[in-house]
Amino acid sequence: MVGRSNVGKSSLINAVVNRKAVARVSQTPGKTQAVQFYLINEKFYLVDLPGYGYAKVPKSVAQTWGALVRGYLDSSDDLKLIFLLLDVRREPREHDLQMHEWATSIGIEEKILLTKSDKLSNQQLMKQRAAIAGDLKLDPAGLLPVSTVTRNGIEQVRREMFARL
Repeated sequence: MVGRSNVGKSSLINAVVNRKAVARVSQTPGKTQAVQFYLINEKFYLVDLPGYGYAKVPKSVAQTWGALVRGYLDSSDDLKLIFLLLDVRREPREHDLQMHEWATSIGIEEKILLTKSDKLSNQQLMKQRAAIAGDLKLDPAGLLPVSTVTRNGIEQVRREMFARL
């Protein structure tokens, strides 16, 4: 799982594993400051990477995260899928576009998850999904809206993970 700080990575992990406090959720962006490994059913690891972008941490700390994330992604032989989380209410920013381009360029399978989808009406969601897909040069159908509040899309995220085992 990778995405901007405050995009909902920890909340999504908790929803996917159906536990309330596996991943620490905070109101302060930037709490995940290391690569976090969660062993799922003794079969595979779900990995939470530090968020990029806005985070309430010293700039020197935030700058080390890029090298940490890149180092993990470059060296992981077992990486099967990247979930790139984007807040459906926001346009993809430079770091989002860079992560998407990087995953595409090295051939790691990527699934785009549009978090916080419950905060928009269905019409707004369709419009934002199309706009974000345009920014990423993807088919809107390939972007999966998810919500940890309504649980929309959570089962599909699980299916995506288990399909690669």
